Amino acid sequence: MITKCARCGICCNKGGPAFHVEDKPILEKGVIPLKFLFTMRKGEPVNDNLQDRIISADSDIIKIKSRKDSTACIFFDAAENRCRIYQNRPLECKVLKCWDIREIKEVYSKNRITRKDLLSEVEPLWDLVETHHRFCSYDKIRSLSDDINAGEKNAIEQINEIIGYDTHIRGLVAEKVGVEPEITDFLFGRPLLKTIGMLGIKIKE
Repeated sequence: MITKCARCGICCNKGGPAFHVEDKPILEKGVIPLKFLFTMRKGEPVNDNLQDRIISADSDIIKIKSRKDSTACIFFDAAENRCRIYQNRPLECKVLKCWDIREIKEVYSKNRITRKDLLSEVEPLWDLVETHHRFCSYDKIRSLSDDINAGEKNAIEQINEIIGYDTHIRGLVAEKVGVEPEITDFLFGRPLLKTIGMLGIKIKE
């Protein structure tokens, strides 16, 4: 019977954890730089690992990015089968026990940290994040998708406008504000060009 972590790496290879309010100190101190994070925005289709099904996010879900060549957490050292930030690992990593998931189930969907928790005091940047979220909300996109299915042709133009804005603001913020391009996945969520297909909408790039 398993009673402690065997460092097999299975959980780390499935992707990085989501952050909770309890993790705020390690984010504010820069222990885990924002360029290694991405946001799943409210309304975005996401995989609920515990329920093993796709649901709509009911708030921001901020997670550690995966490696470019796999689903593994970017901080997982595959050669050594170890975590490179173990001493500062997020709450979900601390409580996850593959042989007993009761504790992770208890915290999994509670007290998730949001972009507002981290950025609301950085007013110019937070204003951009809020404006982007209003203009590019998944609720709005779902409504437009219904309009497309109902035969309303101008809905396609509106979705293209939203995607264009989502793409443009990422480059603009990187250029004008001087943030690293990698941080835009945290600020504005995953690019709509990559996620909109999950809503059944096909876009020609």
